[in-house]
Amino acid sequence: MIHFNSHRFKNGLRLIHHYNATTSMVAVNLMFDVGSSDEDPSKTGLAHLLEHLMFSGSKYVAKHDDMLQRAGGDSNAWTSADVTCYYDVLPVHNLETALWLESERLVNLSLTDENIAVQKSVVIEEFKQRYLNQPYGDVHHLTHGLAYEVHPYRWPTIGLDVDTIKSFSSSDIIDFHNRFYAVNNLVMCISGNVEFDKAVAMVEKWFGDIEPHHIVPRNLPKEPAQQQCRFLAHKTDVPNNMLFLTYHMCSRTSDDYPVTDLISDILGNGMSSRFYQQLILNGNGMFADVDASVLGSRDPGLFYIRARLEQGVDFDKARDAISVVLRQLIEEGATKHEIDKCVNKYISNKLFENVGYAEKAVSLCTHELLWGAQGVNTENDRYREITPQAVHRVASQLFDSNNCSVIYYGPGA
Repeated sequence: MIHFNSHRFKNGLRLIHHYNATTSMVAVNLMFDVGSSDEDPSKTGLAHLLEHLMFSGSKYVAKHDDMLQRAGGDSNAWTSADVTCYYDVLPVHNLETALWLESERLVNLSLTDENIAVQKSVVIEEFKQRYLNQPYGDVHHLTHGLAYEVHPYRWPTIGLDVDTIKSFSSSDIIDFHNRFYAVNNLVMCISGNVEFDKAVAMVEKWFGDIEPHHIVPRNLPKEPAQQQCRFLAHKTDVPNNMLFLTYHMCSRTSDDYPVTDLISDILGNGMSSRFYQQLILNGNGMFADVDASVLGSRDPGLFYIRARLEQGVDFDKARDAISVVLRQLIEEGATKHEIDKCVNKYISNKLFENVGYAEKAVSLCTHELLWGAQGVNTENDRYREITPQAVHRVASQLFDSNNCSVIYYGPGA
């Protein structure tokens, strides 16, 4: 159980507070309700570029990190398809420094031509290192581009290509910042050794007089149901054949999400999983590794199966072997023992993930944006309620062959 308080300011800012007396530190987590799915299709990568620019300085602060480090703190950020998150960790007696810095870059961000040029170069280099010059680095581009036709999840957070990032004008960036970086589009969590009343007073001091923006309600295109299997063969300079299967699944807030997540664990989590037992230990040397995972996104996401094949193994045979395991799950279902084992492992992992005050801050912000911060304390119950009947029902719908996108990714010209 994570104990927390909450407060909504007059300008729409939502504050979640968690008190932890065992530390002399505090985490300030700011989660803006904007991600790459809010971009125009012709301007992909803009949300991620702006995340970088938020560290470039503001009207009264040359470098955000320099000032925070002087206060004994550290900071970082990340962007997803759904949200953009910034966090600071520092000694509790310097909490006000972090709040001043965050309010300053929210209101007075320095989006100069020089700063934009520098951060474009940084992001482009990241694009090259992680996506273009790394084996299988472009797999996200390929899997999402094949599985999605209209929804913005079809492009990765970093953007579709380098040329688009180069083409962003200062007005593109300023407009995006003005549209989404607003106090009323923000959830903040303060987690650490600071009392609730004191935290509210400090946030009021530094954020209370910031005017809210008009936030246009999100209206993303709904992805139509996939009617037939999609296939792509991709050849490039990589060491092994890899097989990727993706299936459309429910959203993070759906009642079926815990069941779908549990199915990924039954299939691919650990040495007792079905993939490991049936395809690695008893797979006649076809697979080097196989795993399953889910995209826990705000809108309906993807269920991934990824397999690295041993040398000389035929793609079709490997795909057939995986299909046998999936068919067995559909026809025979999951045992109560499998479900209990995976639920217990999930709950254990969540408990360890939320041990620290900084981790609690991220969890509280995430749940506040999904359905309210109280969801952080009811999530485990959703998993405990999973039945063999629910696994059978969801697996039967999920692993419909018409709902599958297939990529054969291997070496070649």
